[in-house]
Amino acid sequence: MQVAPISRRQTRKIYVGNVAVGGDAPISVQSMTNTDTCDIAATVKQIKALENAGADIVRVSVPDRQAADAFGQIKAQVGVPLVADIHFDYKIALRVADLGADCLRINPGNIGHKDRIRAVVEKAKDKNIPIRIGVNAGSLEKDLQKKYREPTAAALVESGLRHIDILNQFDFQNFKISLKASDVFMTVEAYRQLSRQIEQPLHLGITEAGGLRAGAVKSAIGLGLLLAEGIGDTVRVSLAADPVAEIKVGFDILKSLHLRQKGINLIACPSCSRQNFDVINVVNQLEMRLDDIQQPLNVAVIGCIVNGPGEAKEVAIGLTGGTPQHLVYIDGKPHHKIDSAHMVDELERLIRAKIK
Repeated sequence: MQVAPISRRQTRKIYVGNVAVGGDAPISVQSMTNTDTCDIAATVKQIKALENAGADIVRVSVPDRQAADAFGQIKAQVGVPLVADIHFDYKIALRVADLGADCLRINPGNIGHKDRIRAVVEKAKDKNIPIRIGVNAGSLEKDLQKKYREPTAAALVESGLRHIDILNQFDFQNFKISLKASDVFMTVEAYRQLSRQIEQPLHLGITEAGGLRAGAVKSAIGLGLLLAEGIGDTVRVSLAADPVAEIKVGFDILKSLHLRQKGINLIACPSCSRQNFDVINVVNQLEMRLDDIQQPLNVAVIGCIVNGPGEAKEVAIGLTGGTPQHLVYIDGKPHHKIDSAHMVDELERLIRAKIK
């Protein structure tokens, strides 16, 4: 049975470089570098690795003036749009805007005097650069901490609306916003509340989610709940892991919800005593070998004939375990048999041929 597609919340479309965010644009996936920004070579290398993994947008921390100058050199060496992550110092925002930043991640309320905020907003207008407001449960304003006593969804929303109000005072609508906490329920409720009050795109994320396994699970639950309700225009999965893993998990979440297809969608059984080949080993090898493919393709690897034929009939390339050989399906129809020794090589060949 076909399930009705998710109906996305309609938002204002903005552009981060050449990447559309909001409106009818695909939900973009982004990550953030964890190198020293002043180490230009290392940062460029990591950005290119993220781009190769499919990242639509990459954020780079710019904590000081030296990092701002480095940002300009980094920007000149990469193709993916870059968001400059800035806190407190408005002069850094002005500098990176002149050096080609595609977006400024900055909270207007933290910049200081109104004239400084005006300077940043006017620069953003002049350069046609969007601003991302980033509210985090760990850095709420002191008066909100006192008012709510602890981080809550309402506190996150109130903080976000304050920053939005500042931009409204300068007639600036070219922004997106995030409301992040490490608690899944708090984050989800905050986004739900804010989504009913503004038309700007929402940047989704569960902040400080944890390591690769736990962080991926928390992010999948939190982002999945929101995305299934049509809330969210761009996502960042925050993991204490290689940033490339954030991109992979982000796309896996979108693939699971049929919101965006990118790369191989590998359907595989968990394996059991019925398996007629080492399913886990085959799947691990295929994932590594096919990691470079960004075109969408459904592939099924099933270890026995109980569920194998049914799954194989629904995908572009399918494999069902048999004795002594295994049956390959192409476009849902039985095609030929292979043995275990050449299985991975043959499947890779067939998949790459199909992609071409």
